Amino acid sequence: MTARPFIVPVFIPHAGCPHRCVFCNQAAVTGHGGAWPEADDWATHAGEFLRFRGRRQETSQIAFFGGNFLGLPDERVRAMLTAAAEYVHRAQVDGIRFSTRPDTVNRKTLRLIAAFPVQTVELGAQSMDAEVLMLSRRGHTAADTLAAVELLKAAGYAVGLQVMVGLPGDDAARLMETGRRIADLKPDFVRIYPTLVLAGSVLETWYRAGRYRPLEVEEAVEQTMPLYRLFRQHGIAVIRTGLQPTVELSREGAVAAGPFHPAFGHLVQSACFLDAACKGLRCMSGSPRTLEIRVHPRSVSRMRGLKNANCEAIKREFGFSNVKVSPHPDLREDAIGLPDGSAVAVYAINS
Repeated sequence: MTARPFIVPVFIPHAGCPHRCVFCNQAAVTGHGGAWPEADDWATHAGEFLRFRGRRQETSQIAFFGGNFLGLPDERVRAMLTAAAEYVHRAQVDGIRFSTRPDTVNRKTLRLIAAFPVQTVELGAQSMDAEVLMLSRRGHTAADTLAAVELLKAAGYAVGLQVMVGLPGDDAARLMETGRRIADLKPDFVRIYPTLVLAGSVLETWYRAGRYRPLEVEEAVEQTMPLYRLFRQHGIAVIRTGLQPTVELSREGAVAAGPFHPAFGHLVQSACFLDAACKGLRCMSGSPRTLEIRVHPRSVSRMRGLKNANCEAIKREFGFSNVKVSPHPDLREDAIGLPDGSAVAVYAINS
């Protein structure tokens, strides 16, 4: 499943979770309360979403997010999948997806869902480092993630993995090792989330007591950029970078500290473009007074950076009097054309 489907989200914050991870406050992240929805409640919600479905979307899925889906009682899992399957049978959606913890994927739970049109399963791996997982109170191991991915792939499901940046005990080196181990699993896609200090979380208590220092936005972007590039180099789709800025998450006090930015994903991609451009410019022959960089039209904002920050950074480092970014549709979206005729691939291993 290469194309991103149209998603009809059903939020089940904390439902099925055996305990609270230190960073967690799903009500703030999802914008929904902690009670799981009854089928009649979310049926109306699903119908409203489907009315706004874009014509260009090739596939669509009902998605259960925010909780530990396979940690729910068996009868609850069956009830929710049965209700969702009705939309598939009526050809209103193409399938079902859900997120769950790695340690809830086993032969028993896979038998439970086998009769339903589930297409995609997302696993909250978050890290592959034993100490980071322990300090974050995840309650599962990297081995659980490895086993879950193997079982899901063998059963024919598309698999997504979620990774977090800035968890307690983590650092840039450990994060990249997590990235390499996840890339080796060859998931169909990943999501990357910076760790925020959410109000009401254990992490907020630690932050107030000086036990945890969250990353600044710049630090989070710096650590996320090579991780993002690593996944792209391995042909793994990164379908989200940063948390969706919900109304609840944007309210004053909802985020006590940490790298919350509504355009976090754009910052990360812009950092990738800046890094690649600078490496190319260091190898470029000649030194024109002004610089014109060519990129695909959809990559112009990524190359310029937020408020033209990348252009200003290039001017400072290389001494150009002016830096212009021009759209050229003949270039790939992940390529940068330089004045000497050379092109730099943003996500190439040796870019």
